[in-house]
Amino acid sequence: MSVDDGRDEASRFRTSPTGPAVAAPRAQAEPVKQPPASCRLPTGSTRRLGSTLIFILLVAGLGIRAYRDLSRPEAWAYWKDQYVSPSLTASPIAKADLDDSGRARPGLAITGKIGPAAASWFRDRLDEAHLVAGDVVLLSSPGGDVNQAIIMGETIRSRGLVTAVGIADAPGHIKPSYCASACVLVFAGGTTRYGIEGSALGVHRFVTTSPGSDPVAETQRTAGIVLSYMTRMGVASSVVEAMSATRDVRWLGAREAATMNLITNIVTDSVAKH
Repeated sequence: MSVDDGRDEASRFRTSPTGPAVAAPRAQAEPVKQPPASCRLPTGSTRRLGSTLIFILLVAGLGIRAYRDLSRPEAWAYWKDQYVSPSLTASPIAKADLDDSGRARPGLAITGKIGPAAASWFRDRLDEAHLVAGDVVLLSSPGGDVNQAIIMGETIRSRGLVTAVGIADAPGHIKPSYCASACVLVFAGGTTRYGIEGSALGVHRFVTTSPGSDPVAETQRTAGIVLSYMTRMGVASSVVEAMSATRDVRWLGAREAATMNLITNIVTDSVAKH
């Protein structure tokens, strides 16, 4: 018969060597120590500091990217031509009657070499001049970048502008000048292309010198691009044949250029009327 010795069951198990293991009491977690109030930043200051750091990192990233881009010669040449010292200049000209029709029209005189950023620069100048369809782009240039010239010609065509070769004096009178090489591609963009007596159009074979490329293949590719462009502009393929015939500049008179449909309207007066 068992005798109750006054100890409860739980007590016997705790004292019995064969009783169940008793889990050790959990250590009480120590409270998290907070920094002194004098060392804590206000919540708003923390956010501003984080925003400032993010801004600095973004600016640094953009700066590194810009440096890498401008470290390439072609990128620097584009940036310089667009913003620092454009190779072309533009001057608004007084209204001129190119074809002696009595219809005076405003225009923009473009002179200089066609640089690597000429097309973008040219669009900006057209916007500033507020030219509309039928207005004049007057050209005087030895040529330059072929790709930029084609884009300029496409821009002229899309805006319905007319082209002529010449320079304008202070009162706005147009005098003869010349347009050679890639400038001819810009001239071809005109919806009407005026040939001012005494002005000249110079054509020659376009030779490319891209590093690591086959010069013959590149020249043929460029000739194909020029032919396609001239065809779209309504110019006869004979002008591309004239280009391909020589590396030296071949000067086309107004009547010869007219037979190629490069010039569509010949101006007989040596100076267009103001």
